Amino acid sequence: MIAGALALGLALAVGGRTAPPIPFVGEAVPQDIERMFERGRVYLQREQGADGHWPNPGGQTGSGIQGLALMALVADGEDPRYGPFADSIRRGLDAMLGQQDANGYFGPTMYHHGFATLALAELYGMLDEPRIGPALTRAVNLILDAQNRNPQNAWRYRPNDTSADTTVSGGNLVALFAARNAGIEVPDEAIRQAIEYYRACQDPSGGIGYMSVGGGSPPRNAIATLVADLAGERDSRLFTGAWNALRSSGDRAASHSHFYYLYYAAQAYFRADMTVWRQWNRNTANALAATQNASGGWDGPHGSTFCTAAALLTMALNYRILPIYER
Repeated sequence: MIAGALALGLALAVGGRTAPPIPFVGEAVPQDIERMFERGRVYLQREQGADGHWPNPGGQTGSGIQGLALMALVADGEDPRYGPFADSIRRGLDAMLGQQDANGYFGPTMYHHGFATLALAELYGMLDEPRIGPALTRAVNLILDAQNRNPQNAWRYRPNDTSADTTVSGGNLVALFAARNAGIEVPDEAIRQAIEYYRACQDPSGGIGYMSVGGGSPPRNAIATLVADLAGERDSRLFTGAWNALRSSGDRAASHSHFYYLYYAAQAYFRADMTVWRQWNRNTANALAATQNASGGWDGPHGSTFCTAAALLTMALNYRILPIYER
């Protein structure tokens, strides 16, 4: 499969203005990655419950797990309406939509809400499903309302929290970018304020602290690199500092956050430097191939569904089909 077929010549809407397209030539997806990806998707399909929910043995269940699994199933560009995974996608979407309450909240935490909202934004336009647009709008409005109530102009575990951290904020901020790409109204000020929160958490070395200025970690440095790029901040200290901190830390993420790190690091490397990403991608693919279990999934501290979906979305940059992955 040739990746990036839709990315060439695409203009990105930034702050209501049309940015010039970034030319990008598609590349053939290596066969070993395609085989690994297919085995992982079959694993997710097989593990899905009859009611559409995915269990997550060894980890927490919730709307965010649903969202990540759904994105993994559509990430290679196969038609989600008619392909072999169409029924799983439909049932998974039904189950996730059923988790949204009257206020637009997916829960059980804003971590989950951010990933569920991102999944809706990515599926919007892929599926002929009239419920997605209204559900996405409600989910976005809840993210914005939570930000408006938060003194840090960012997010933490609950919609009414007055503290914030750079990991929960990353999931919700990326969801806002994806929703804006899908045509949902997201104020420029909301993006600006969230980016300012990341600046306030950056230490002199460029690393990103958890709730304030502090030592960076590979996942947080990757998140900051990604959101800075999405915000058009490539020339800022936020981007360059976080990217340099990410490069210097290598892949030394703590074992409990390994797959979470890979999910964000793949996007950060891809957006920051394609040459560096290609080598990182090859090394990561080799490592994931060595740890894929006999059933086709991956195991880890946060649950096998989460780890499998995160591993597949790490490799999905080879396909570049998900709108949030467009360069």
